[in-house]
Amino acid sequence: MTHQTSEARFLQSYRICAAQEAWMKQGAARLRAQVFVQEQGVFAGDDRDGIDAVALPLVAIAEDATGGPRVVGTVRIHEPEPGIWWGSRLAVAAEWRRVGKLGSELIRLAVGTARARGAVEFHAHVQRQNVPLFRRLHWTTTAELDLHGRPHAHMLASLVHYAPIPDPATGWQVMAPGPVEEGA
Repeated sequence: MTHQTSEARFLQSYRICAAQEAWMKQGAARLRAQVFVQEQGVFAGDDRDGIDAVALPLVAIAEDATGGPRVVGTVRIHEPEPGIWWGSRLAVAAEWRRVGKLGSELIRLAVGTARARGAVEFHAHVQRQNVPLFRRLHWTTTAELDLHGRPHAHMLASLVHYAPIPDPATGWQVMAPGPVEEGA
């Protein structure tokens, strides 16, 4: 069992980067299945689709996790037409959602990576409960829609608020309080 703590002695290290190694890609796929299939029931059986063949998966890795580093957040990005980018399947593991930085850092990596690759627009379909986060990060709602039986907003990032990130594989490290195993 885990619990969240804000005490400085429980700061953990997280790496925000493009998934380059097989274990990172497998961890991203497992996390998406956990969140979108098991937890939310958005998809039956599997959430993979044709976009996965062309998308760049990005991950948040809890470097200090019990049992070694593991993927605790993910998003994928792709460019369906020149200059037009989309982010999708943003997911953070339930016990890491209170860290508070992981979703925002993944969004920053997603948009910054696309900017470095010539993005002139960056879109996402965002579940309604996540719209406030995206608004804080300089996104605007362009339309309301229903996807997979759930209310979503079609949102557009304000690119001027995101620095280009030419090397997403290197990414960066953030420190934040994280879940602590009971008895640890």
